[in-house]
Amino acid sequence: MCNVEQLKLQKMKKKIHTIAVMTSGGDAPGMNAAIRAVIRTAIHRNLRIYAINGGYEGMIDGNFIEMDAASVGNVIHRGGTIIKTSRSVRFKKKRWRTVAFANLKKYEIDGVVLIGGNGSIAGLNLFTSEFDIPFIAVPKTIDNDVYGTDYAIGFDTATNTALESIDKIRD
Repeated sequence: MCNVEQLKLQKMKKKIHTIAVMTSGGDAPGMNAAIRAVIRTAIHRNLRIYAINGGYEGMIDGNFIEMDAASVGNVIHRGGTIIKTSRSVRFKKKRWRTVAFANLKKYEIDGVVLIGGNGSIAGLNLFTSEFDIPFIAVPKTIDNDVYGTDYAIGFDTATNTALESIDKIRD
């Protein structure tokens, strides 16, 4: 086995102790349910969990909130995202991505779950090519434009809302 393959195996065996969840881009129905699922699963697996308030802007600004099961009680019925979201111009610059990575390290975060659309996932791809931290992307988009997915959080609700409106007009 070559050295590169050995390094990859060592990285894959790294134990995860602390994760973060964040939302990025525009709001979509179902975001709070996804946040709740990530937080409750992390707690069930005895992981420490933070929410990054405000998406990539919150990552840059160090706006991290430690979460527990009570943090996500009664959130499924609420619209938007309880941990806020943003579109970040600063994150497009390497300087600010470096600050964001330093904040992840400051909170000892071993991995991040991103709930976002195509632009957010593009930012994630750039970030992970520069810094060694695992991310998982949960596709979220009302217009279903995330490559490689059939459905995304928000798409079904948006489609059904449009169909209901068309049916009302027809009546």
